[in-house]
Amino acid sequence: MTTLKVLIVDDEVIIRNGLSTVINWADNGFTVLAPAASAEEALQRIPVDMPEIIFTDIRMTGLSGLDMAHQVKQRFPEIEIIVISGFDEFTYAQQAMREGVSDYLLKTSRPGEIIEAAVQARERILQHRLHQAKGKAQEMVVNRGFLRRLLASGVSLDEHAENELWERYPELRLTTPGSVLQIWMLSVHPLHQDELEHLTLGERHSLLGTELAEGLHGAWLEWNGSLLLLVRTEPGDGWGRVDSALRKLESTHACRIKAASGRPVSSVRELDRALKTAVEASSYEWLLHSERHIRYEDIEGRKGIETVCSMEEETELSSLLRSGQSADLEAWVADVLERIQSQSQATPGSVQAYLHSLLVSGQRWLIRAATSIGYTSPVKIEDNFDIRDLTKKPEKVLIDSLGLIMKQYRDMVSTTSPVHRAISFIHEHLGQSLSLQQVAKHVHMNPNYFSEMFKKETGQNYIEFVTQAKLRKAMTLLRETPAKISEIANEIGYEDIKYFNRLFKKWTGQTPSEYRANPEFCPSMD
Repeated sequence: MTTLKVLIVDDEVIIRNGLSTVINWADNGFTVLAPAASAEEALQRIPVDMPEIIFTDIRMTGLSGLDMAHQVKQRFPEIEIIVISGFDEFTYAQQAMREGVSDYLLKTSRPGEIIEAAVQARERILQHRLHQAKGKAQEMVVNRGFLRRLLASGVSLDEHAENELWERYPELRLTTPGSVLQIWMLSVHPLHQDELEHLTLGERHSLLGTELAEGLHGAWLEWNGSLLLLVRTEPGDGWGRVDSALRKLESTHACRIKAASGRPVSSVRELDRALKTAVEASSYEWLLHSERHIRYEDIEGRKGIETVCSMEEETELSSLLRSGQSADLEAWVADVLERIQSQSQATPGSVQAYLHSLLVSGQRWLIRAATSIGYTSPVKIEDNFDIRDLTKKPEKVLIDSLGLIMKQYRDMVSTTSPVHRAISFIHEHLGQSLSLQQVAKHVHMNPNYFSEMFKKETGQNYIEFVTQAKLRKAMTLLRETPAKISEIANEIGYEDIKYFNRLFKKWTGQTPSEYRANPEFCPSMD
């Protein structure tokens, strides 16, 4: 419930004290100020005490209550005035209404009627405030739309645009010699669970931007994920006035605010320059992470760093990727970024190019590595990040992207190797005459390299392995099924029964018929 201040004005001490103490104002959401004994006293106190509701008598020593009402309404039209008189006369009521009085009560009114009049006055005040707030909010939305279009145009203002800016934002007018306009780019980081944590970025900017603009008599906008603040700075103000406002905001809303300021301009027609330099200064937020305030003047002379990684760095990176150790990769990335942040000439553009060259180097290495192990399937290389994030959150981009390359390589040479996949494929197709080239193609390997890797991992050459696999299946069928020998030969890919018999005896020491009759006497083929 909104608590409003009530002032009682009456020259009769019994009446004014009675109205102040008999009625339970506090329980109904009102605070009663010390009553005034005359209209003159009330007129002196109103600018200081700023009551929202006044209860007044009409006939008093000195100015009448109606005379007072006339003066109050001229200076403070939002104050609600209620007459509480001992005279029940229609002419008084008429005059009271002409002077802007909201209600007319008799002193014989019961406490409940007086409270009801106050409650109705409060409703009128709150409705008026809500209407004003909506109107002001709508006006500010329109004004921000104008300011956004003005800044986004990227050109100097003409006379018409300048006049419209002063009309919409008179508080920015440069009236004092030496005063300047400056644009600040702010990024807000909540520190812990607080109201800001539960707001969207837009709501967060609206809350803080409105508070800052009101406190600094400036203007605010949302600008590409940041909060843009346009303020007028007087000679001698420097950074202190804005810094004080930002610190107050940080304390109130439990947040940390990183600020970047553009070059101050002495003419509104240079706002495009003020914006460009503020945006450039804000791009240094990651590089100058320890600075609360980044000034354009402090970074404008930077020349940049090397934009391409060295051969030594490429070699070091490839060794890390080949190792498959994620922790080592993360430590290496941290060292690289720390080294970059320590370089006094580093600029966001040069850092972005350098870090991108590291990613490209990693991608090229993966392609070479795939070729070296005979992996013939196309290697998928995707930049699944916004390149601008290389200067905003480079650690995440590098670890995610290089970690994906490391995983792809690990998958290529993991224990579930292409040779193992080939063995599975062979067993599934023993009835076919699969060539080494066909199997190598299935597992996306170069045939020569596949043959070498197959012998290394199985201890047998391809032909030997396939032959034994076929004969082992034949032995199983001979033991466990009544199928004809010719049918079994066909089942494992041999159409010539005589050739199958000779091959079976060569490897097992028995003919198929002998093995079927005495399978336990067959020596192992291992």
